[in-house]
Amino acid sequence: MFARLVTFRLKPEAVSRLPRLIEYEILPILRIQRGFRDLVTLVNHEKSQAIGISIWNNKANAEAYNQTSYAEVLKALSLVMDGSPAVETLEVGAFDIANSTFYNKALGKGA
Repeated sequence: MFARLVTFRLKPEAVSRLPRLIEYEILPILRIQRGFRDLVTLVNHEKSQAIGISIWNNKANAEAYNQTSYAEVLKALSLVMDGSPAVETLEVGAFDIANSTFYNKALGKGA
């Protein structure tokens, strides 16, 4: 598996709008991407910061998304984002998974 970590600042007045934006505008874009597995979004309301972690089947799928639909996601995020995001990618297989209900579910181990 492969992950993309996107970190960005939120406009203070827009922090509460992010979950709805993700649910109704960003997730529909991601769900139709080949190899998309999951999205985890973390928000620090006090610091107006957000982290999005998208999980992909492989690096090729993540790179294809980056080249095709990521611009559309950025456009949607521009409504709530302050500045430009920082993007980091990593091979999930290079890490030992200490704990993950998602990973356990994928392996058929329950939650």
